[in-house]
Amino acid sequence: MVRKSCLISALTAILVFCLPEAAGRNPVAVYAPSFHTLQVTAADDDMAPAVIRLGSNDHIAISFDEIASESRYLRYELIHCDADWHPDRLMASEYLPDGFNEAPVDDYEYSRATTVHYVNYRITLPDDRMNPTLSGNYLVRVYDESEPDSTLLTAGFSIVEPLARIEANVTGRTDIDRNTAHQQLSLAVETVGSGVSSPATDLIVKIRQNNRTDNEVTLISPSSLRGPQAIYEHMPQLIFPGGKEYRRFETVNLRFPGRGVESYLYAHPFYHATLNPDVPRKDTPYSYDSTRQGRFRVRASATASPRTEADYVLTHFTLSMPEMMDADVYVEGDLTLRRFDQASRMVYNHAAGQYECTLLLKQGAYNYCYLAIPHGSTDALTGPVEGDSHATVNEYTVFVYHNPPGGRYQRLIGMATVTAGR
Repeated sequence: MVRKSCLISALTAILVFCLPEAAGRNPVAVYAPSFHTLQVTAADDDMAPAVIRLGSNDHIAISFDEIASESRYLRYELIHCDADWHPDRLMASEYLPDGFNEAPVDDYEYSRATTVHYVNYRITLPDDRMNPTLSGNYLVRVYDESEPDSTLLTAGFSIVEPLARIEANVTGRTDIDRNTAHQQLSLAVETVGSGVSSPATDLIVKIRQNNRTDNEVTLISPSSLRGPQAIYEHMPQLIFPGGKEYRRFETVNLRFPGRGVESYLYAHPFYHATLNPDVPRKDTPYSYDSTRQGRFRVRASATASPRTEADYVLTHFTLSMPEMMDADVYVEGDLTLRRFDQASRMVYNHAAGQYECTLLLKQGAYNYCYLAIPHGSTDALTGPVEGDSHATVNEYTVFVYHNPPGGRYQRLIGMATVTAGR
């Protein structure tokens, strides 16, 4: 029996979920409240999308912590998914050499010299146990050996066959405004030599802005064909609100408040970090800042091993503004796994006249922003709080899938990233 830290008693119970319903458009999710700081990155570049090339020496690194005093026996399985991150019809034997689809999470370390005890786990793929042979999207499901039907967390990554050539361009001169609030993409996809017989009907193109899944765009047909190229231009779906640069804060040194931090306080069992009060930026001019487009990096001063020596900090966000009666406000970024739930939802404090949210975060350098979701809608908007500008530095990632008629899975045949702004 695993002995959990007494800190877990303050958290809610584990969610048991049905995988096909839970995966959806955002494959990165935590379903057990004791687990934190889930990161899925390219092993050699944590700024790059979680994508590796088929048959290469590239690797994906999946890292996460459990707040606990002892480790437990965790296992994982690998599930091939379609372009929408739903499990497809393939058997494990069709994408894994030996068809054996489970392995222990045996790379773990205990925290050292921290006020909050945790265990850090790491999965690196591919390895000698799991080396996928097909391109596409893959979902990693982590579970406790004693409860194999209960999912603790999921992590998604993609394997690409770099067969399609993608040319992408982004501009502030859009079909609805000119150098004001929006950015518009245009794409050219060349599929010669990729096995695509009909680019007009057999391609699925997906575009993400800053790795957000809530406003992901799906294109199932081009606007035109130009020789060997499928052209996607002057399409309303490719017009994105510009937003503003992500906000930043750092909790690297718990003795001295860093960037964006107003004060620290230790109240057993946690350090508390109160961030500088935020205000809306929708009516303020655009200002450039060098950010990581919503990512974060675990860091701690005076240690070369932040993976196990960075502490956990209860981080308090405040947004001073009148209450929005027709919308909810959320903290968005990798720090909330890009999900809109009760953890990332801000609560309005009428006495203080501000929105508030508290997140348990590992020491590091973080990006975040505030998005509003109108009641009755699922669209997350930058405009109501952050405002929108055509000059904002945004990262757009393009995925091209081959979806042949009668095919049993969707190949990922191309991926490209283009940055708008500076």
